[in-house]
Amino acid sequence: MFKLFFKIFKNKNNVISISRTDISQAEIIAIGQKLQKNIKKLFKGSLAIRQVDAGSDNACEQELVALSNAFYDVERFGIHFVASPRHADMLLVTGPVTKNMQEALKRAYEATPGPKIVVAVGDDAIDGGIYKNSYAVLNGVNNVIPVNYQIPGDPPSPKAILVGLLHILETI
Repeated sequence: MFKLFFKIFKNKNNVISISRTDISQAEIIAIGQKLQKNIKKLFKGSLAIRQVDAGSDNACEQELVALSNAFYDVERFGIHFVASPRHADMLLVTGPVTKNMQEALKRAYEATPGPKIVVAVGDDAIDGGIYKNSYAVLNGVNNVIPVNYQIPGDPPSPKAILVGLLHILETI
């Protein structure tokens, strides 16, 4: 598995300190290793995620993109994003569903092979968020397709998304 090496700094009193970045990275690796075990058991190797923007303000998308950067690097844990819902194990839906995206979201859901796992990411996807009851939106994703799980936040941080995915995989 992964071995974690901390940078050790000694000051004049021979006190060893560890930077906050190292602690954060250690937490991410611990969460990721738990995710990896569940993914191997449930999905025989990797979890394919299709992200669907149903009309968001792009905040959740930025956090999802951060999952692929060098700090979080979710691919090392067996999670990857796919371009087609036909190849997905899970749909991550962001944003309140706009009237213009209703049909596209339904088609993505129908194209996803079963068993379908749908996750509403962010407060906007859960109940419409700040756009709730606007003339242009249908509020939460559950008004258009069935939602299995929710990851709250406005937007949720990449770490919160990882923790949410871990809880989802532990309950399946």
